[in-house]
Amino acid sequence: MTCVIAGGGPAGAVLALLLARAGVEVTLLEKHADFLRDFRGDTIHPSTLRVLDELGLVEEFLKLPHRKTHELRLATDVGDIRLASLRDLPGGYDYIAFVPQWDFLKLVTTAASAYPNFRLLMNAEAHDLIREDGVVRGVRYRDPSGEHEIRADLTVAADGRHSTLRAGAGLVPQDLGAPMDVVWFRLPRHDDDPGDTFLRISSGHMMVAINRETYWQLAYLIPKGGFGRLTEQGIDALRQPVATLLPFLRDRVGEIDGFDDVSVLTVALNRLRRWHRPGFLCIGDAAHAMSPVFGVGINLAVQDAVAAANLLAAPLAAGVPIPESTLHRLQRRRMLPTRITQAAQRLVQNRVITPALGRGFNASRMPRDVTKIPLFNRLPRRFIGLGVLPEHVKSPEA
Repeated sequence: MTCVIAGGGPAGAVLALLLARAGVEVTLLEKHADFLRDFRGDTIHPSTLRVLDELGLVEEFLKLPHRKTHELRLATDVGDIRLASLRDLPGGYDYIAFVPQWDFLKLVTTAASAYPNFRLLMNAEAHDLIREDGVVRGVRYRDPSGEHEIRADLTVAADGRHSTLRAGAGLVPQDLGAPMDVVWFRLPRHDDDPGDTFLRISSGHMMVAINRETYWQLAYLIPKGGFGRLTEQGIDALRQPVATLLPFLRDRVGEIDGFDDVSVLTVALNRLRRWHRPGFLCIGDAAHAMSPVFGVGINLAVQDAVAAANLLAAPLAAGVPIPESTLHRLQRRRMLPTRITQAAQRLVQNRVITPALGRGFNASRMPRDVTKIPLFNRLPRRFIGLGVLPEHVKSPEA
């Protein structure tokens, strides 16, 4: 049997690799010409490192330029707050690896390309579903040469939070709300700058600084829908909080020439009530858009892909039809970690981000080291590092 996957992000790429590895004829469609987009996340958590290890890819992964973070710290006006430590986490990996996502995706798709039954089509945008007798039978896509069709026994939408195929299947996500959007930009990094990626918070402002070695990838949080108001105030309304929150960048903020140098990520937190139709499945952000809180979006997407392959790879490889009840089994399995993770994200959004953006956050009320509280040491370590119901690769290798 055959499978077509729309979307070359973490969910689509990992599922394509696992299915190709099992002997399934699989085509992966990616609408862009490459994977190089700054707004992709960088965080590879221990749960994903374990999956790479199980696939024999972790050594190649660790050859990529990366930084390891064993602790999560919050930089405030009154000093740093230690939020969580991943040290001694079971499973062999006790750190978060910060790797540009395009390097991760190239690693996964290169591994998939070793299988002759895998095909990657770049510049190929899936825009419609092929339906026959109420069953999805593939996709229509366009590339520079025109319109095309791919017929498949299973069609997977992994095309992100604005999924075209999800909409074409009549599946509408339930919006859970997010109080912020993210202004995304970069500034040069100097050798004497801080080394770690970190979150900086002050009353009225929040910023994430991601160390990408030669430059800082910066994410400035603004109230939901507030980008228009920011641009009306002029570019100094962005430069000033950067200089105030991150004084070591004060001499470089002038390199933000204007708002043409930034992009805006509209944050969404939502999930589908139903992830499937006959012959059709949604995974990753197409099934559940995650907030940036905890940086677990990549890892939830990878866990979806592993669970899907565990359930579907063998029957697809054997030519056994996939009933919709099987797709629903996958949804039931992955819905629990989705719900719990999103509930935790909403809690942080309501208790930390909303007050901070509204100038109601007081860091002096927080303990300097949360990890010294026994319960708050163990639970965040496992939740952030491994997630809820971590998956292991059980799909066969042909």
